[in-house]
Amino acid sequence: MSVLADARAVLENGPVCDACLGRQFADRSFGLTNAERGRALRVSVELDDDDPHESTGADACWVCEGLSGTFDEWAERAVAALDDVEFATYQVGTRVPPLVEENEALLRESAGVAEGGESFKSEFNREVGKRVGRLTDTEVDFGRPDVLFVLDLADESVDAQVNPAFVYGRYRKRSREIPQTEWPCRECNGTGRRGGERCEHCGGSGYMYEESVEQLVSPPIREAMGGEESSFHGAGREDIDAKMLGTGRPFVVEVKRPRRRFPDVEALESEINEFAGEKVEVEGLRLATYEMVERVKELAASKTYRARVTFNGPVSEDDFAAALDELDGATIEQNTPERVSHRRAAKTRVREAYSVSGELVDDSHAIVEIHGEGGLYIKELVSSDEGRTTPSLAGLLGVPCHVAELDVLAVEGEDEPFEDPDYFVDAPDAEE
Repeated sequence: MSVLADARAVLENGPVCDACLGRQFADRSFGLTNAERGRALRVSVELDDDDPHESTGADACWVCEGLSGTFDEWAERAVAALDDVEFATYQVGTRVPPLVEENEALLRESAGVAEGGESFKSEFNREVGKRVGRLTDTEVDFGRPDVLFVLDLADESVDAQVNPAFVYGRYRKRSREIPQTEWPCRECNGTGRRGGERCEHCGGSGYMYEESVEQLVSPPIREAMGGEESSFHGAGREDIDAKMLGTGRPFVVEVKRPRRRFPDVEALESEINEFAGEKVEVEGLRLATYEMVERVKELAASKTYRARVTFNGPVSEDDFAAALDELDGATIEQNTPERVSHRRAAKTRVREAYSVSGELVDDSHAIVEIHGEGGLYIKELVSSDEGRTTPSLAGLLGVPCHVAELDVLAVEGEDEPFEDPDYFVDAPDAEE
């Protein structure tokens, strides 16, 4: 059948508005809204039949029951639902009343236009979405938008969902007494109380350690973005008694339901460093995407360490140099260390020691620098962990030794950097 014949069949099924008429033929012409298409088809049928089909307002339409005339109203309601939230991208979704969906299916079947066209839901999403964009000067994003508006037409409600925002940076931990993330007390499960009394294990704080990198870095970010809560994601973690120095460790703070997405990151960096005092320092803060979380957590990374080593017996310069030569570039086999066996599965890990160098301070002390593959246990590479690591410095020297102090100097991607520009967000121009 021709488009005019199909349009005539639609009109003969009762009063329909221009939008509902045009929507049935959305795949047969382009460049028009459904309402414009419907008006043009109505006029064409009238001219062809010399029998006027009076234009029907949306309120009288038996298909959409007036909803096609409410695009502006719903857009304004959506914007009002987030009038205190900053965003640059959005998406609109609609829950359509079952009766409207049934009406549309009945119209298509009765008029014989069951194939093609566009659904009422798709049009409503698009038309309200266009208006939201104009009202807020923002852009639609069908991937992961800053906000999602869900319009429930039956309940006449707007559910405005705000997706998390992300801040990337690198931190240096200058203390050997704080962990990377919050560490709830194992005795009271972080409540600070046991059996109705103050937990003696944590002194009522609820934490094994009262401070952490997370607790020193996240609060200023969360406050600056007006978020309800936050999560800290690091590219691995150092031991509590190890410092993180040098280029720092990559991290992402995820802020839940932020009201402000585009803080001044330079000012925020200074605020965090002042808040953290001498314990933690951050640099290179940038607004990041959701994908940066997975990148930081999963991207293979190599690490460079500086270990201050103590020997339990005298070690000569020649023996020390020979042992480092053996370890330099060696493939290391490590059974799960005794110190982490309570939380790590028993297995043998094979890792590369890319480079190993050092200097003997005296016959009982040395400084060793190691660049190794991610997952290489440095303390055990030195001590051998009672033979669980081979080769090891202790095993090659034949002298018991251990790491007295450990510093992490660099955390870098094995094959690509963490700072890929595709994973960062540019703040909107303030003048716009």
